[in-house]
Amino acid sequence: MSSLPKQVKIVEVGPRDGLQNEKENVPADIKIELVNRLTTAGFQNIEAAAFVSPKWVPQMATSADVMASISRKPGVIYSALTPNMQGFELALAAKADEVVIFGSASEAFSQKNINCSIAESIARFEGVAKAAKEQGIRLRGSISCAFGCPYQGDVSLDAVADVVGRMRDLGCDEIDIADTIGVATPRKTQAVMERAIREFRVDGLSGHFHDTYGQALANIYASLEVGIAIYHSSVSGLGGCPYAKGATGNVATEDVLYMMQGLGIATGIDLDIVVDAGQFISQFLNRKGASRAGNAIAAKRAG
Repeated sequence: MSSLPKQVKIVEVGPRDGLQNEKENVPADIKIELVNRLTTAGFQNIEAAAFVSPKWVPQMATSADVMASISRKPGVIYSALTPNMQGFELALAAKADEVVIFGSASEAFSQKNINCSIAESIARFEGVAKAAKEQGIRLRGSISCAFGCPYQGDVSLDAVADVVGRMRDLGCDEIDIADTIGVATPRKTQAVMERAIREFRVDGLSGHFHDTYGQALANIYASLEVGIAIYHSSVSGLGGCPYAKGATGNVATEDVLYMMQGLGIATGIDLDIVVDAGQFISQFLNRKGASRAGNAIAAKRAG
């Protein structure tokens, strides 16, 4: 166990990545309550908003309201996804602590979804990156399909390394290596992470795993073994992937916290409060949450 990190940072992405694919409208007051509960739980970083076209992502249309009304805790980073300069200006006005830009490691995915090459997509973020640096706002880069693509299948290690290098050159403070469709397994995970470490400092890389094939926790453990100490997760396992039929959402925060607790790895987060937050949002969505640990703890409490 001595080789595993003693402490990890968990980035809670439920309020943005988790809720954005929900078909039923989730009103601003519910999102605000969710973010406030997560703040109380002790997260250092919460992805709370996305300043994207409401036409494409209607669920995020209330982002400015959410950012204006959450109870902010000093030292907590409240992040917003910003696909362009217009989004950046809105994030700046909303006092986001961090802006998130995104690209794909898969050429096919990039072409299919945004009609341009990977290189062109990253070039589009140069203005956002420069503006973030000038304003003293943290910049995070997210790399989708780093372990596999719904259109081209395998994604090479060199392709991932190339995008990591491009994100690094834009000045990203942190870079997410994302398994968008949840196809990774532990050995592949380690190979990708080890390759990424050659391009960017290990303490600035994060793992973003989806649980489509039930491999997310195993992949997080595999990443811990190579020194990755930042992970994304979504309360109650919120979310899904529109590109993979039947794909489940991000790995559930409660499950990750339960595993970290068992490994003796500090997170600074109160699991019981997260379980409550998971129950709160699941009840609003009128369905059982996807977190096995969360559901087990809630059932045990109910007696």
